[in-house]
Amino acid sequence: MSSNQVIHALYDDDDTLLSAVKSIRDKKHHIEEVYTPFPVHGLDKALGLAETRISIMAFMYGCIGLTVAILMMNYIMIEDWPQNIGGKPSFSYLENMPAFVPIMFEMTVFFAAHLMVITFYLRSKLWPFKQAENPNPLTTDDKFLVEIELHNDEKELKSLLKKTGAIDIKTVKKKEDDE
Repeated sequence: MSSNQVIHALYDDDDTLLSAVKSIRDKKHHIEEVYTPFPVHGLDKALGLAETRISIMAFMYGCIGLTVAILMMNYIMIEDWPQNIGGKPSFSYLENMPAFVPIMFEMTVFFAAHLMVITFYLRSKLWPFKQAENPNPLTTDDKFLVEIELHNDEKELKSLLKKTGAIDIKTVKKKEDDE
């Protein structure tokens, strides 16, 4: 049975937050979301989140960049406009490849970096001019907020949160997703 209420527990230290998340999960409560002002090392494992696949995409995007660089240099320097530069004619790509290595490296990094950022924004649904989903403005400064789904165990959950070091505990109505 799903509830339309969640509990917001506010913490003031990242180490306290990590141990609180572990305690909450040990008691089998479902954590909806955690809002932090900076990345907290180990939080993804404490929340039981699956490992991200962005590194696989980075490799694929790098391969695309390398392919574009090779095709571009072959077309520009060998096929379209071969030049005799310093007495070294450009008759084949393989003869000139050592000179092209910096371009291949830079295009690989360029494609991987830019396409990873675009993929991250699309996957996270971070559109331009999107309204912030942050329930408490303190989480952009120095506080940490844990959002826990509330069922029929409000008193027990609140006492558990107090024990874990929460500095503020509020019951609020759950916001519905726009999906």
